[in-house]
Amino acid sequence: MATWIAPCAPGVAVNDLCMPQNLKSGVRMHRGLSCNVDLDLCIYNLHLKDLLHLDTALRQEKHMMFIQIFKMCLLDLLPKKKTDDELYQKILSKQENDLEELEKRLQVRLSNTEMLGAGDSEYITLADVEKKEREYSEHLIANMEAFWKQMENIQHFLVDQFKCSSSKARQLMMTLTERMIAAEGLLRDSQDLQALDTLERTMGRAHVAKTIEFLKLQIREETRCHLAAISHSLELLTVEGKLSGRQREELLTQQHKAFWEEAERFGREFVQRGRDLVKASLVHQAEGMARLTLAQQKEQRSFLATAPQTADPEEFLQGFHEVLERQRLSRSDLEEEENVRATKAVAALCQELYRSTMETFQKFVDVLFLQTLPCVTDLSQAECEYLRQEAQENAAQQLEKLDRFRSQQWKLFQDLLEQEKQVWLEEHTLSTVLQTHLRDDQDSIIHRVLGQLGGLSEESTQCILQGHDLLLRSALRRLALRSSAITTLTQMRLSGKKSLLQELREQHALEQDSSQCLDEHQWQLLRALEARVLEEAGRLEEETQQTRLQLRQQLLAEAQEVGQLLQQYTERAIGQTLLGHARNMASKSRAKDRDDFKRTLMEAAVESVYVTSAGVGRLVHAYYQQIRRAMQDHEERKLHHLETLQGERMEHFKLRKKQELGDPSSGAEVAGGAQEASGAVHQRMLAQQKKFLAQFTAHQRTRQDAWKQSARVMDHLEAQLETQLQTVTEQRALHPPPKVLLRQPRCGLHPVSHLQMRKLRPREEAEQSFISELAALARVPLAESKPFSNKHGLSEKPLRTKRKKPAPRDRGDFGGPKDDDPASGGPSLRIAQQQRLSQQESEVGDGENSKKMLKRRSNP
Repeated sequence: MATWIAPCAPGVAVNDLCMPQNLKSGVRMHRGLSCNVDLDLCIYNLHLKDLLHLDTALRQEKHMMFIQIFKMCLLDLLPKKKTDDELYQKILSKQENDLEELEKRLQVRLSNTEMLGAGDSEYITLADVEKKEREYSEHLIANMEAFWKQMENIQHFLVDQFKCSSSKARQLMMTLTERMIAAEGLLRDSQDLQALDTLERTMGRAHVAKTIEFLKLQIREETRCHLAAISHSLELLTVEGKLSGRQREELLTQQHKAFWEEAERFGREFVQRGRDLVKASLVHQAEGMARLTLAQQKEQRSFLATAPQTADPEEFLQGFHEVLERQRLSRSDLEEEENVRATKAVAALCQELYRSTMETFQKFVDVLFLQTLPCVTDLSQAECEYLRQEAQENAAQQLEKLDRFRSQQWKLFQDLLEQEKQVWLEEHTLSTVLQTHLRDDQDSIIHRVLGQLGGLSEESTQCILQGHDLLLRSALRRLALRSSAITTLTQMRLSGKKSLLQELREQHALEQDSSQCLDEHQWQLLRALEARVLEEAGRLEEETQQTRLQLRQQLLAEAQEVGQLLQQYTERAIGQTLLGHARNMASKSRAKDRDDFKRTLMEAAVESVYVTSAGVGRLVHAYYQQIRRAMQDHEERKLHHLETLQGERMEHFKLRKKQELGDPSSGAEVAGGAQEASGAVHQRMLAQQKKFLAQFTAHQRTRQDAWKQSARVMDHLEAQLETQLQTVTEQRALHPPPKVLLRQPRCGLHPVSHLQMRKLRPREEAEQSFISELAALARVPLAESKPFSNKHGLSEKPLRTKRKKPAPRDRGDFGGPKDDDPASGGPSLRIAQQQRLSQQESEVGDGENSKKMLKRRSNP
């Protein structure tokens, strides 16, 4: 109803203002005040709804842009996959389903909150509105947090469910975060523009609602003016003695009843017929919006289908955002066009009813002066006509004064609107300053924390900063809308005081207009009224400051809660990064310890008198046998799998041939050339089968070639090791070295339990066994690992070997251990590549070797 006679105020939601629950909202909390308060509360309540709708639209746009960005990131992660691939669709559908579930939960919570205080659907209190807005804010922040969790779980989802490498998943998350930051920037700009549009729409509603109120007041004032003019004329007749007092009262009573019934009929018919027009406008608008929505969905699909997602992501996001923004403007234009159409229709209705009412008023006057008075009094027709004209002139003079008063009222109202607009802009500026302060504070904190940590890689630091920036942008955008809602609630709280002050100013303007005819007493009353206006203005300013401070503190408290939430997510991200960094450093330290031990083991094996070429040869031979058995088992499993697959395909082919031969509808055709067709189909099937088997075994052949190459390297290393050992043996035969005792190296390899050994591949098991046996042969014990034994967390270097003189009984044994030494060894290159050794196996092997050595020495 707000745009009925104000086509100069575009964008006003006439359909919302016409609803009874909006027109009557706020009556309960301000019964003693004028209807201006209720109307202001209605307008502000509609502004809160517009802000909620704006948040919903931006959230849906954010989700759509997130899905498109995630699609592009998946294409970068899986370049060989097509968009219709099953894996691609499974990953994408998981995110889409999570977003749909997230939105459903939010809508359920918002609907439950909307039912708050809805026992009487036509009324709502300011306390209920504030409570609703707080709960809305909590639900929206919880939804924002849930969206953050969904983004955070993407990396774990890719790694755990689809076995994606951690580096690729981390790179995808960095790209996704970077592009979502750009999307948040676009959404923030759009939100600022739409918030200003919402403010303009609210000001337009207030403008049009005031116009409607003036129209209703005009009908009442004209009724009073006509009745006052009639009462004055009848009073003159009573003074002249031409009309008795009883007759005068009866005539005035009849005129009051007739005039006020007509005025009530105008208001009643105005509301009823206007409501019907608005309902018809709503239906027409809903139909047009449904058609427009379908066309816009088709446009979105067409854009996504034609726009290359492998192009520049920024250009793609900008183009997609422009499409959505253009569609929003199209919907807004459709609503505005429908509002203008409804405005024109209701304005025509208003003019029709106004003319009808004025004609009825004129008939009442004509009947009174030209028909009733001549019958009641002895006045002639000319005298009655003179009285009628005099009454009309008197009414016109009073209406002229009212027109001047309404002009002053309108000017005061325009000033009030301009002041409120300035207040809104000031609040928007303060909100911007607050957000800038929060951003600078958060940025300084995160940079200071990362600077104190140190040691993180540039990639890890950039990842943390990007994630923090994205969450901060999203949180600040939510707080910006909450700040607009807080400003609206402030205006709603102050609406009573503002309405009272406005009425006092209007009354003061009315008294000033008639000040030329005031006496001393009336002048004193005017001065008292001016003092009252100044007093109420001071009270309003004081209450405004208190209310703004109270609600702003509430906004700051919510901002602190959001900041704590953001801090928790940032702390978790930093903790995960530090944990990964510590694991990498520990892994590098263990790798260094293993390399040191392997180097020590190699030196000890070369220098040890217990290591002979025959013993090492047996170990190498056992190692190769274990490798060959593993390769043979693998080949057998592969052949078995291929034979099974080939058998299934042949069975399927035979079954399909039987079905084709058994089809009665094709019997006649088969009789003509079944054998040639069957042979051709069989040849094609065999060719396809061979092609499939070739593709299927390509990867297996590659792995087999790698194994064969590894075996050739082993043979070459075996020859080198045997040559080195033979040389050392010959040298020791000429110059027998003292007995070598190796101290236990503190950086020894980590022991590998039997359970871990069972999890290793056959090749790794063979290497573990080889190094364990070689260490036992060289008398090098496998110690427990102490990678963080020293003060700084770094493992110590292995100690050098200590040489002792051999025992007297061993000095004559220049050849070292005999060929039947049961100890075993392996290639030197495998020593440098092996990861862990089994402590239990080394102890067992060392004990057995010691027993056999004692047995050999006891039986020379």
